[in-house]
Amino acid sequence: MKNTQSHATDKRMQINLQELTDRITRTLKEDGDLEPQPGLFFYRNSKPGRPVHGVIEPSLCVIAQGSKVCLIGDDVFRYAPAQYLISTMNLPLVGEVTEASTKKPYLSLRLALDPAIVTSVMVESGNVNPSNEGKIKAVDVSPMDADLFDATLRLVRLIETPDDYRILSPLVIREVIYRLLTGSQGDRLRHLATLGGQSPRMARAVGTLRDNFDKPLRVESLAKDLGMSVSGFHAHFKAVTAMSPLQFQKQLRLQEARRLMLNESLDAAEAGYRVGYDDASHFSREYKRHFGNPPMRDVEEMRKLAAV
Repeated sequence: MKNTQSHATDKRMQINLQELTDRITRTLKEDGDLEPQPGLFFYRNSKPGRPVHGVIEPSLCVIAQGSKVCLIGDDVFRYAPAQYLISTMNLPLVGEVTEASTKKPYLSLRLALDPAIVTSVMVESGNVNPSNEGKIKAVDVSPMDADLFDATLRLVRLIETPDDYRILSPLVIREVIYRLLTGSQGDRLRHLATLGGQSPRMARAVGTLRDNFDKPLRVESLAKDLGMSVSGFHAHFKAVTAMSPLQFQKQLRLQEARRLMLNESLDAAEAGYRVGYDDASHFSREYKRHFGNPPMRDVEEMRKLAAV
């Protein structure tokens, strides 16, 4: 009986996976990304790509086809079709599509997770207290279960009928969140609602660092504001974000400097100064260590790639 049920579940998952692949392909016909509805994003790549630096907001990410690697601090996350990644904080990351081709492009979706909705569903369902009050990382990857996949696919189906999406999507999104709360990453998602554990204070710390990344980092002051010792703050911050506060600030600074040079045509010295570097040579060294090339050469290559 169990083997029959398992076979039926596997078949259902394969059918859903193929439908998700087909629907993303129909909606996004060329490489790139698209936001077909607010907070819901599709991605497509026809070949493995170079590492892409960015910041991920609290989200559910699902791969329909292909595979990807995400590097967050010291942690590496690999995920493939029928797996999902949850992020519960705004974190700098490096993402790289590792499996894609013209015939079978990389296809994925991302659903932004609103902490207010997560809290509402959590309280309404009674899933309030995390079973693990320890240091829960802000990101992890798990296999999709059939019920979560069903709910995710129903949300995607609604895209083709905008009137239905407007009325029904809030209900389906709540079901997706409920399935996440009752799944293997339930504790992680509960911490997004900032109830219990150290995550509320870490969320405040991340927000403070994001808002003041161009200013000198005063860890002692930040730890005091959070009611923590310096060593305790360091340990919990790294446990949740996979990086130290200084690494976190550095990544935000370098990504913003890259944006300033690309979008506002600033030179390296000015971009470095704008994000908090007083020494241009120090900025250039750290930029090369992070992105692999000196600032202006990296920007030139980025522009060439964008022109292809």
